[in-house]
Amino acid sequence: MDADIWSSASLADRFADDVYASAKGYVRTYVLHHHLLERLPPPPAPVLDVGGGAGHQSFPLAEAGYDVTLLDSSTAMLEKARQRLPQLSAQARRRVTLVLADGEKAEDAMNGRRFAAVLCHGVLGYLEPEPLIEQLCRCTRAGGVVSIMAGNAATMAVRPALERRWDDALASFDETSGDIKELGVHGQSHTVDEVSEHLRGHGVEPLGWYGTWLWVDQLEFSGVDLASIDSRELSAMAEVELEASRRDPYRQLSRTFHVLGRKGPAGQR
Repeated sequence: MDADIWSSASLADRFADDVYASAKGYVRTYVLHHHLLERLPPPPAPVLDVGGGAGHQSFPLAEAGYDVTLLDSSTAMLEKARQRLPQLSAQARRRVTLVLADGEKAEDAMNGRRFAAVLCHGVLGYLEPEPLIEQLCRCTRAGGVVSIMAGNAATMAVRPALERRWDDALASFDETSGDIKELGVHGQSHTVDEVSEHLRGHGVEPLGWYGTWLWVDQLEFSGVDLASIDSRELSAMAEVELEASRRDPYRQLSRTFHVLGRKGPAGQR
């Protein structure tokens, strides 16, 4: 995928103002945040969010007391992050650093600094996985956590089927790429085993994996107006999605998955 697309101000606006401001954006952030709190060391441990966009996933960690560095290759995305900084408490704002750099060059951009946790959510589908995952692992200190969220290649047929595009659904069973509806661009999906193998190759042992976006996806693709859902129902939906993210077979049916791993001792590849 052409990385220049992420420099588009219109795409940054849609991503920050539409996708994450939606019911689906709330559910994704809520579910992943709880996964992270279960695995991350206690604050104020330093966290690097690679491809962190407007900070929707890492800013809540800053509020929770973590020292957050948000790295993104898009000036437009970082500008959206700067615009959202005033929404944080004064203490949390002081814990956030914004860095303009490519994820594939994260180690150089961080001058070799190592982090207690490195996040990379929703980015893997647009870049070559091996060099990106290598950088994530290099930026993680011994004993630190790597967190990756990616599209689930095992469920590529779900969306076209729910939208009654039967020919597309049939062709999707053996596909790993497709358009990402929230952004309207093309992306690549992966499997949990594939991502886990990449992590192990760089000295990071997977701790476990979760699903994300199950029923909220199915509701949207079936034509339900998610914007009409009130705050009480949205909170209930997020709790149900969080529980489903931990259980089979539900997590296997989610459109995206979340893998977390721990880096081995210093000197281990």
